[in-house]
Amino acid sequence: MKIGIVGCMGRMGQMLVSAVLADSGAQLSGGTERAESSAIGQDLGKALGQVTGLTVSADPHALFETSDAIIDFTSPAATRMHAELAAKTNTILVVGTTGLSQDDETVLMQAALTVPVVYAPNFSVGVVLLTALVERAAAALDNSYDIEIVEMHHRHKVDAPSGTALALGKAAAKGRHIALDQVWQKSRDGHTGPRRRGEIGFAALRGGDVVGDHTVIFAGDGERIEIAHKASNRMGFAAGAVRAALWSQDRLPGLYTMVDVLGL
Repeated sequence: MKIGIVGCMGRMGQMLVSAVLADSGAQLSGGTERAESSAIGQDLGKALGQVTGLTVSADPHALFETSDAIIDFTSPAATRMHAELAAKTNTILVVGTTGLSQDDETVLMQAALTVPVVYAPNFSVGVVLLTALVERAAAALDNSYDIEIVEMHHRHKVDAPSGTALALGKAAAKGRHIALDQVWQKSRDGHTGPRRRGEIGFAALRGGDVVGDHTVIFAGDGERIEIAHKASNRMGFAAGAVRAALWSQDRLPGLYTMVDVLGL
């Protein structure tokens, strides 16, 4: 399967390049960067110490035309453009971009009418399992158990709470048959008063080079249950994204998640 990487020279982009090269079922078809990037014209594997014979391009349309699937961990604006390209070129799209708005997600859904689109805030197999466990725990525990979600990422992350934290919040809310936006509390500052019953709280920490830590706390009277996942590098995310691309081959158009990919 020919897989292309948009945003191929960033930290995640290079992990994705490495993951594609390591998978016997995949063939790296190319990669793109912004037109002003100094990486344009360089070999895709230069930062990895490998020679791929493929050079970084500034032409995403050409990459979509020559690829069976594209993996996109870029920015919301770029992902909107890539979703439209995927539909036009009949190319599978795997999206791990975080910070997407409802309008951005609508563009993905429109593309999914034409091609398979796999969209997940986190492609780690462990995080997908964590999400399933959180939903089950929230369903088993009534709202006398307060739910708090704590996440920590590196100092360069630009969105908060993380997409994974929000996905965990949605899973908890689903377990309690409520909408997350009706009960979430994304920040606390000053004299906030007592905690609302049934509230789902978020805390976002930033610092150092932390790849991604997520903990969901169910705090009751006399006991506390914590379910956590800690990522030590990004390769798990990259391998999961490649797995999603390979899984999408011969699928009908639609918007899929990692739950579909893993058969959960």
